[in-house]
Amino acid sequence: MKLSLCNEVLRDLSFEEQCRLASALRYDGLEVAPFTLSDEPASVPAAERRRLRQMAADHGLEITGLHWLLTAPEGLSLTSDDAAVAARTRDHMLAMVELCADLGGSVLVHGSPGQRQLRDAASPEHARDIAMAHLAAAADAAAHAGVLYCIEPLAPSMDDFVNTVAEAVKLVEAIGSPGFATMLDTYAAVGGEAEPAEAVLDRFLPGGHVRHIHFNDRSKRGPGLGADRFAPIVDCLVRHDYDGVIAVEPFDYHPDGPGVAAFAAGYVRGLLEMRKECS
Repeated sequence: MKLSLCNEVLRDLSFEEQCRLASALRYDGLEVAPFTLSDEPASVPAAERRRLRQMAADHGLEITGLHWLLTAPEGLSLTSDDAAVAARTRDHMLAMVELCADLGGSVLVHGSPGQRQLRDAASPEHARDIAMAHLAAAADAAAHAGVLYCIEPLAPSMDDFVNTVAEAVKLVEAIGSPGFATMLDTYAAVGGEAEPAEAVLDRFLPGGHVRHIHFNDRSKRGPGLGADRFAPIVDCLVRHDYDGVIAVEPFDYHPDGPGVAAFAAGYVRGLLEMRKECS
């Protein structure tokens, strides 16, 4: 397993400073939110992509992937039936696949709750059809680029399109592409799943549909900084020989981003090392 940090936690720092700190805290990589790179992330020049990838490597890190894919530029929607919006969104999704591959990433996480509401189309059924067509196109592009495009289940309080891992697995099976999978976000799971996260993983990891993990507490803080306990989830991941990435993605950066990143790294590393010693 690799431990990655979602880089918006350190968004006030330069990318080089983000890399330096993440490396010092024993993260294996950074999961990049494209909006932290540019208001028009699809337009990041090739030379800059090479520079960012090399900068991470110089600090012993990987750019493990991308998330918050539709946040910038404004006006995108996975579910909109406006022809111009749909075209811009499709182009952007395909561009994010290319950006991920150019940065050396392996996975894209499609969350972006504000840009996937069923009300963006004339009917929920039409919105779902539009979303599925976009995701199928992104899946094909991801398979061709050698990366993985993951739909993120989000709690009903955040989104009304794909709220559980079970719903996401049905979508993955319907699209049927090697470039498409799903993932589990522990914060979203608390609000959307009827079972604990480890029970959901016990059910869906063996089938190979869940290929990525986000760690965050129901308080929106980092793992270990709230009431949720992550040892059962780590035990589950180890039991199923999960060899992907655990990405730390808090939303509340109290007292500050570097402090949250530091605590989370120590907490998760401690759980992993304790599990290793017990096995």
